[in-house]
Amino acid sequence: MKLTPGKLAGLKSVSDARGVIAAAAMDQRGSLQKSLAKERGAAADAHDLERFKLLVTEVLTRHASAILLDPEFGLPAAHQRNGKGLLLAYEKTGYDSATPGRLPDLLDVWSVRRLKEAGADCIKILLYYTPFEKSAINDLKHAWIERIGDECIAHDIPFFLEFVGYDAHGGDEKSLAYALKKPEIVSGSMAEFGKARYNVDVLKVEVPIEMSFVEGTRAFKGEKAYTRAEALQHFRDAETMTHKPFIYLSAGVSNPVFIETLELAAESGTKFNGVLCGRATWKDGIAIYAREGEKAFRDWLETTGVENISNVNEALKAATPWYTKFGATSLAELG
Repeated sequence: MKLTPGKLAGLKSVSDARGVIAAAAMDQRGSLQKSLAKERGAAADAHDLERFKLLVTEVLTRHASAILLDPEFGLPAAHQRNGKGLLLAYEKTGYDSATPGRLPDLLDVWSVRRLKEAGADCIKILLYYTPFEKSAINDLKHAWIERIGDECIAHDIPFFLEFVGYDAHGGDEKSLAYALKKPEIVSGSMAEFGKARYNVDVLKVEVPIEMSFVEGTRAFKGEKAYTRAEALQHFRDAETMTHKPFIYLSAGVSNPVFIETLELAAESGTKFNGVLCGRATWKDGIAIYAREGEKAFRDWLETTGVENISNVNEALKAATPWYTKFGATSLAELG
């Protein structure tokens, strides 16, 4: 695999000095708006989203290699990122629940060209995906990702693909039954989108287990899907599914659970290449912003938020530089 100049520059810009992606994520839109409104007991508007994102970006990018934002509410924040890299989301928030298959859609007035003009170093897409979905639905998703991959090639910018699994039969994704299926869902998705035809540069993946079902962990809640040894093997098995760089997402878990997850990944010997971590750093500040306002939220970010991201950075000492996936021993080797 050879990296083009634009792809190489983009990947460098979102990495730390070691070549590890230690990025913060702040591209939540619909879910963030609902959470703010729930905590406040009154509606949250576009201004709230812009200010929340700006404060998170301003404080946390001092301790991150990059920030993931959306172009709908995140562009003011993009100017306050302390010189760090910028990933911009290209998909609409959520999915159409009235249509089967959690089909995705792109933002109406944006293109890869426009996102790049807005300052993006990399493009990010979120896709709800399971290998167990009907082939007619997955075929639509495969073609959609192919188009985006080709668009990113045309504009020579890295393509980060985030896929989030779900139960194709409408089951509960927090259940034991889903936890047992999850390793195969994650591994199958990594195998699919690691294929050359999609032109994805970095896979943003879920961990292949549900921590609360791993016996022998602090996160364990009493119902077992896997022993600790089995969980470690699931990490290793997922890694074998792709030669592409991959990073973990925090999937909305608490900071202590995400840290323990990364510790488990490290213990397994998995050569992951970083994180794109959102809610595990700032989620607990939603109530502060909603009830106490901007100053209280900034104070919270400067203390607890910084502590949370510092915990993640400590756990990232176990990550492997992404350039090793290209057979390089240093960034300089790639140009």
